[in-house]
Amino acid sequence: MTVKLSNVSKRYGKDFSLKNVSLAFETGKIYGLLGPNGSGKSTTLKLIAGLVYPNGGKVEVDNEEVTRKICRKVAYLTELDMFYPSFTVGEMVEFYVSQFADFDPKKAEQLLQEMKLDPGKKIKQLSKGNRGRLKLVLALSRKSQVLLLDEPFSGLDPMVRDSIVKSLLSYINFDEQTVIIATHEIDEIEPLLDEAIVIFYGDIIGQKNVETLREEEGLSVLEWFKSTAAQMEGKK
Repeated sequence: MTVKLSNVSKRYGKDFSLKNVSLAFETGKIYGLLGPNGSGKSTTLKLIAGLVYPNGGKVEVDNEEVTRKICRKVAYLTELDMFYPSFTVGEMVEFYVSQFADFDPKKAEQLLQEMKLDPGKKIKQLSKGNRGRLKLVLALSRKSQVLLLDEPFSGLDPMVRDSIVKSLLSYINFDEQTVIIATHEIDEIEPLLDEAIVIFYGDIIGQKNVETLREEEGLSVLEWFKSTAAQMEGKK
């Protein structure tokens, strides 16, 4: 198992973001971490990326307990804009080259062309959609063991999202990478997913193999998610 959470709890003040969660993510699969806003999706990714630490339990990547140093193995696309606005697109790529030994500048150049991003343009001049594209370029250009994408399609128009979803598979090395996507854009990412996990206000309430879900239960991921979340809402 590449990524493992063992009895992990995380709270902010008195409020729990995760409650005694255990999960395992295997190499060569794309996982969808699904749930409403505030359910703990982003916290889970931040724990794996070493940006926050659990109050209880253990988080491991490749049998190594997670600390800030795990960034050498984990590429993390945050939902937030984390850029130097005075940089150009090309300077941001050069910054990533200087920070991450696994960053592939040739792959970044190819992705910039495919995403129609001008390397000479200032980041502060980019639209929200183009900043979203740049975040994807920077994350996908790393040859990391783990790729974490937090709301990767936020701010992108439907046509752009569709083209990125279709091409995303060609950017992933399934022999070496584990991919975890946290999103509420379930329709868009369903064609990518091997496993779907529903997190509901700090609890894991369901996990399904997507192919099995379709073939044996006749449900789309979105239909299963709505049904699973509705059952929990009824119990609240």
